[in-house]
Amino acid sequence: MERISVVAGIIRKANDTVLISNRQNAVTLKDYWEFPGGKIVSGESSESALQRELHEELGIDVLSAQYICHIEHDYPCLKVGIAFYLVTNWRGNPISVEGQQIKWVKSATLDKQNLLPADAPVIKILSRMKL
Repeated sequence: MERISVVAGIIRKANDTVLISNRQNAVTLKDYWEFPGGKIVSGESSESALQRELHEELGIDVLSAQYICHIEHDYPCLKVGIAFYLVTNWRGNPISVEGQQIKWVKSATLDKQNLLPADAPVIKILSRMKL
């Protein structure tokens, strides 16, 4: 099984809330929540993929993003390599362009949000960053 390269944006407001989206419409791993993002297409940088994916999913333009980490995770149905970015500056108001549920949650409650298992390590990293 080939590993899929993915990018995820941790969109953070100044009030210590981050945006997550629900995978209810997804083919795999339905009903989990995740940090918005998606597949990196061939020849695309992770930064370009982040910009494209967040525009397609949420209608925003990323103005500033800081690379946090890369995590590889093997699910029974697929293998992913995820580049995580902290997004603190963007243009536009995030909306659900593709019909997925989105919500803002306090950073301290991320471990209670039924996030994808691949996101668990980044939650620990974020807690150490004191967002």
